[in-house]
Formats: sequence, C-alpha cells, structure tokens
Amino acid sequence: MPATALPASGEPTPLGPKTCDARGMAEIHRLFRVGFGEAPALVAGVRPGDIAHADVVGGELDLLSGGLHAHHEGEDERLWDALESRAPSCAAHVGRMKDQHAEMLVHLTALDAALPAWRRTAADPDAAPVLAALDAINGSLDVHLGDEETTIVPVMERTLTPKEVDWFGEHGRRSTPRGQTWNQLGAILAAQPDGGDEWLRAHLPAPVRVIWRWVGEPKYRAHRRALLGSTKMDV
Repeated sequence: MPATALPASGEPTPLGPKTCDARGMAEIHRLFRVGFGEAPALVAGVRPGDIAHADVVGGELDLLSGGLHAHHEGEDERLWDALESRAPSCAAHVGRMKDQHAEMLVHLTALDAALPAWRRTAADPDAAPVLAALDAINGSLDVHLGDEETTIVPVMERTLTPKEVDWFGEHGRRSTPRGQTWNQLGAILAAQPDGGDEWLRAHLPAPVRVIWRWVGEPKYRAHRRALLGSTKMDV
C-alpha cells in the first residue's frame, strides 16, 4: 500500500478516504479504562484475610493484565512497522507509542509480580505493591490511550485494510484464557457507553447474542457478584 503523507504532531488529520474501520480500538480501550479504573477499589474492598475474595479479584486483575499485554503485543507485532512504512511522517507518533508501551510493560510486570502473594494472604502489606502498580498503570493509561486514539487510529483508518484491522480483534480473542470468554465479553460490553447493545449487534450474529443473553450474561453477573463481594460498587 502506498505511503500516505501525514501532518506533524498536533496538526489535523489529513483528509482522504478511509480504507478500514478502526473503531474497535476505542472499544477495547474502554475495557482497560473501566477495568483498571475500578481495580483499586476492588482491591481495597477485600477484607484482610479474606483469601477467597482476594483470589477472585486477583484473577480479574490477571485477566486485565493479560488482555493489555496481548493488546500491546499485537500492536508491536503488526501495527508499528506498517504505519512507519506506509505513513512515514507518522514515525514520531509511533516512536512515542513504543516508549509508552515500554513504560506500561514495567508497570504491568510489577502488577504481575505482586499479585500472587496478595492472592495467597489477602494481607494489607501484600496489597500495597498491587495498589502501587495499579496507580502507575492508570496514570500511564490516562496518557497513552487518548494519545493513541487521537494520533494513531486516524492513520490506521487511512492505511490498513479491513483484514489487517480484523487481525487485532482475533488476536485479542485468542489471548483470552480458557474459561474466561464470558467474563471478558461481559466486561467489554459493560464498558461501552450504551451497555454494549450496539457492540453486540455489530460483532455477534443473532444466535450468539441469544446464547449470551441466556448463558453468558447470567454467568458474567454471578462473576461480578463474586468480584464485588461486600463492596458497594454497582454489579
């Protein structure tokens, strides 16, 4: 695909025909904003010594961390080189994204390292490094996600093909641990502005939507009840 001239950082996105629909980037970003955003309150809502509840919350944080790891690995593998080769003036934006990914990896690695001890003990001293890592992750997400949506997504929509964009969604689905599909789907839907109705219609055929309503959604709601425990957050 020929290279596309792009403006310097801060200038408007160039006019030109779209080659694909990359709205899925913002949709998955909402999952990470909401999931990591509520995570400190989930951790704080675990009573000291309540190992069963800590294990449920820790499992949720593992799922979130694994999802963000996979999301960034997919971009590192398939997105940055494509944008740099087809839209050379996007190189500065790509370089900044790579730096942000590297910073996020440090924070995710810290979370991954801190979770096992807290899940075993549910003790306040073990919760402290988990909360510190979450604080760092949320700070980085606050910068990175909006930057990517503003400077990268418009370029994707003018340089990538639909097949190439679809690969990222498939990569994310393949990265979902076995047994967590309904929980992951429920979290994605809950993070959307309308509660996920539009997402369901756009991404799932009618028979699968019926299965979600009758099987997946009740399982997800039960998971949320276990996750929230005695906290006062909404299910």
